[in-house]
This record gives sequence, C-alpha cells and structure tokens, in this order.
Amino acid sequence: MIISGIADEAGKDIDAQIRAHKELGWTAIELRFVNGKNVAADLPADEFEKVAEKVLESGLQVTGFASAIGNWSRNIRGDFALDVNELKTVITRMNRFGTKFIRTMSWVGDGVPENEWRDEGIRRYKELAKIAEDGGVFLAHENCTGWAGQSAETQRYLIEEVNSKNLVVLFDIGNTVAYGYNPWTYYQGVKDLIRYIHIKDCRVNPEGGKSADFTYPGEGDARVKDILTDFIASGYDGVVSIEPHVAAIAHDSSVTPTPEKMFESYLKYGRMLTEMVKQVKKG
Repeated sequence: MIISGIADEAGKDIDAQIRAHKELGWTAIELRFVNGKNVAADLPADEFEKVAEKVLESGLQVTGFASAIGNWSRNIRGDFALDVNELKTVITRMNRFGTKFIRTMSWVGDGVPENEWRDEGIRRYKELAKIAEDGGVFLAHENCTGWAGQSAETQRYLIEEVNSKNLVVLFDIGNTVAYGYNPWTYYQGVKDLIRYIHIKDCRVNPEGGKSADFTYPGEGDARVKDILTDFIASGYDGVVSIEPHVAAIAHDSSVTPTPEKMFESYLKYGRMLTEMVKQVKKG
C-alpha cells in the first residue's frame, strides 16, 4: 500500500510540498495546486516543466492528479469543453510520471432537475471515459460535489451506467461526514468499486446535515481507522492519500493559514496516519 498526500495543503510551492513528503519518509505525492494554479491544466507549460523536473529529481512517485473536472467550480449546464480539454492536457502531463489516476467529480446542479443533472452527467462521463481509455488513465470519481456524490447508490449508478473499466471510485472517508452521510453505510455501498482512498476526518454536525469541523485522523466521526482496517483486511494495496483540511482548504479562500502552520499540521497529520496504518497492519 502506498501512502501519499495532496501536497498543496503542506505548502503553496513545489519545494515545500516535496520537502514535507521527504520529511515524512514517503515515496509518493499527489498533485493539485502549485502557487495557486491547478497542475492538471491551469499551470502554464513552462511552469509545469519546472515542477515536473523537481518532482522527478526528488524521486517521488506521483500517485494522482486532483483535477477540476466536474468539481465545485463547474456547473452541469456549463461548458463541457473545459473538462474535455483539461482531461486531454492532464493525460499528457500524467504520462511524464507514469501516473494512472485523475480525481474527478460530477458537476454542480444549481437547481437543474434531478433527471437532467443525472443524465447529462452520465453522458459527459461516457465521453470522458472514452478519452481516458484511449489515454490509458483512470477517472477516479470522488464522493464529493456532484450528482453521483450524493450517495453510495448514485455513485454506483454512475459507474454501472458508464460501464468503463477506466472509471472507478475514489473514496474520501471524511467527505461522508462532511456531507452528512453515514460513513460506514456509504463505504459498504461502494467498497467493491474503490480503487483510491482519500483520508479526511470530520466531526458530525450536531444539528444534522453538512459539517466543516475537520480533524486529525481518528479524532472525528468518519470511522477512519475502522474503514482502513476493513479495507486492508480485504486485500487493498492501492493508494491512501491525505487531504487534511485542518489548516488549508482549497475551495475556501477565507482560510488563510501561515506557511508554517500548513507545513507543520501536514506533517502531524501524515505522521498520525502512518502510525494508524502501522497499527492496522499489526492487527
């Protein structure tokens, strides 16, 4: 099993991101933002080359790219060409590292009728899946923003309707609680489809519904250790990647931690997860 992390929560520049993963003793990294620009497609080619050179020189494996495809910034009635072009760009960039997974979501609905939101999302994913198949990469749909992220049932429906081996589930453990769902029930509903894991933890909102009370792993209500224990016992040997949200949240500009707080909290989070995985493996 490979432990990785969405590195921009450790620092804005690639040097800080690499340094954090090296200090943790990890051999892998997940790329999202560098200096506020998404590495998948928004980072200009010359800047991407500099980032790529530094990552390759560091010896770190890139386990995934966290793209903006279908995410909280894109509407189901918006320009789908943005997603298509991003996927085509990122496949080329992923090939630099031999990376196979790209994180995706299934678009904001904003009042669009449920059936239209669902059907258009499926139509789009069929087109994206064909591009992914041709490019030899996997679309890893996260249980987050979008029609298919609303429940285990909708996520499973998307996977089954698109019917492509190159569309898989990225299960973010903490997102279950963050969106007001039961973590164990959701996990059991998609367990057989999961090919990539994000680690968050979150406390339940006492009033019900969504929560943004993110915690270090094992300190919230997402049953992180229970789910990892069950999945590892089932033979999972893929990627487990941290997305802490305890100091920095990519989609919340009101959260402005110092570079020192970002770095130190990321190291603390990573060390806690590493220790948790060791305990799980010992049984």
